[in-house]
Amino acid sequence: MTHYAKVNNGIVEQVIVAEADFFTNGHFVDTSPGTWIETSYNTRNGVHYSPITNTPDGGTPLRGNYAGIGYIYDPTHDVFYPPRPVDVNGIPCASWTIEEPSWMWKPPIPTPTDDKVYLWNETTKTWNEV
Repeated sequence: MTHYAKVNNGIVEQVIVAEADFFTNGHFVDTSPGTWIETSYNTRNGVHYSPITNTPDGGTPLRGNYAGIGYIYDPTHDVFYPPRPVDVNGIPCASWTIEEPSWMWKPPIPTPTDDKVYLWNETTKTWNEV
C-alpha cells in the first residue's frame, strides 16, 4: 500500500493509504479541488528509513518528508515540509529558513545544547530558557 497526500493550493489537506489503481479503477470519486501526490511514510528530514529498524537504510527518500495535514508541498523542488513554526508567543518564525536536503525549518541561531529546555522568541530573535 502507498500513502497519498491531497494537496490544494500547496497545502496538504488529507493523507490516505491506497493502491495506485484506487484512483483509476472508477471506485474513487473526489470532485473537490486538489491533487493526490504520493508520499513516503519512511522518509523524513530528507532521509529514507527502514520500516523494520527505523534507521537510515540508504534508500531513496521520496519528497523530503512524509506529508502531514497542514504540510506544504513545493512543486518546484517536489518536496513536502512542515508549516512554518511559531514562537513562544504564537508569532510565525519569519527569521527561520527551509534547509536542504532535510526540508526542515532552521532557526537563525542554533538551539542551545546544554540539556535545558528553550523556546524561540521571534521578536528578540533569541532562545528563551523555559
